[in-house]
Amino acid sequence: MAEEEAQNNSPPLTQDGHEEPNSENPAQQPSDLAETRPELNLEEKFQLILSVGEECIQESELRTLLERKKDPVCYDGFEPSGRMHIAQGVMKTLNVNKLTDSGCIMKLWIADWFAQLNNKMGGDLKKIQTVGRYMIEIWKAVGMKLDRVQFLWSSEEINSRAHEYWPLVMEVARHNKLPRILRCCQIMGRSEQDELTAAQIFYPCMQCADIFFLKADICQLGMDQRKVNMLAREFCDDTKRKFKPIILSHHMLSGLQQGQEKMSKSDPTSAIFMEDEEAEVNLKIKKAFCPPKIVEGNPCLEYIKYISFPWFGKFEVLRSEKNGGNKTYSTMEEFVMDYEAEALHPADVKPALSKSLNRILQPVRDHFKNNAEAKELLKKVKAYRVTR
Repeated sequence: MAEEEAQNNSPPLTQDGHEEPNSENPAQQPSDLAETRPELNLEEKFQLILSVGEECIQESELRTLLERKKDPVCYDGFEPSGRMHIAQGVMKTLNVNKLTDSGCIMKLWIADWFAQLNNKMGGDLKKIQTVGRYMIEIWKAVGMKLDRVQFLWSSEEINSRAHEYWPLVMEVARHNKLPRILRCCQIMGRSEQDELTAAQIFYPCMQCADIFFLKADICQLGMDQRKVNMLAREFCDDTKRKFKPIILSHHMLSGLQQGQEKMSKSDPTSAIFMEDEEAEVNLKIKKAFCPPKIVEGNPCLEYIKYISFPWFGKFEVLRSEKNGGNKTYSTMEEFVMDYEAEALHPADVKPALSKSLNRILQPVRDHFKNNAEAKELLKKVKAYRVTR
């Protein structure tokens, strides 16, 4: 990251990547956030960490890790590649807060060099780093607990410890044939059939090396990153490393339109973005695919399951007495029963979902309207053209 630009547009950071405490707003002090953390026993930590993932490889290794290490290190990496959708913003905040409540240190790898390798933002590193700072502003605004979070820029970390990093990359490359690396192309949003640049072929070797470079005990990424995380476990077998990284893969939220398996930053109708205005959220949810009685493949119900319920611990439906009156659901199972039985109609669900999402996003909107630096970052990011 360009040092001068970072100083002009970012709040001051401590050496580990945290924002300096704001003396004018004591509520944002990391020490205060730390005081709100619950005291958990080992079993409670284990279950809370497991709740983050759709899949865990391996649960027995996770339990052993918690027994032997007080502060396990988790990592997730992000290419700064455009506006942030609600899965990156809200789901990631929920997951990070669970992990840090469990005693983990969370390393969020702002993968600026990787975005450049993958030709995001046209490969313009300055634009990529602007997007990275915008992402950090969102996580701060939406409520990520930052006292055990480290924001690490790949370009800075790799340059400062090149003597550690590049030998790891070369070792990963030496232990793998090209077809095995090509099978990991999904991590970049590519397929084996795509015409890949040499940089994109090199990318999986680097991402695999990241895990060991960051000394990560747990890889907490999406299901779409599973193949490269498995590559890291295989690398441990090849090199006789004692402790393999645990893979904790979270669910990938689908797009809002029918048949969209994944949200797309290049298609604004496929996702709610973190700074969408209230009217935009209402319109997107109104137009979203939401077939009556059908739960599987229903994006509105996915939003309720993975965002609204975890955030609020309940889901409220407001409707007239003629249509059944107001109802508050305390579990997703209870909600699904009513939906499948047509006791709930999409016309009831969609306004309730919009209201829920708008409540979550309002602090983010306020931050980008009231904070001059954040406002300027958003203006720049919205002006950038998203490239694949």
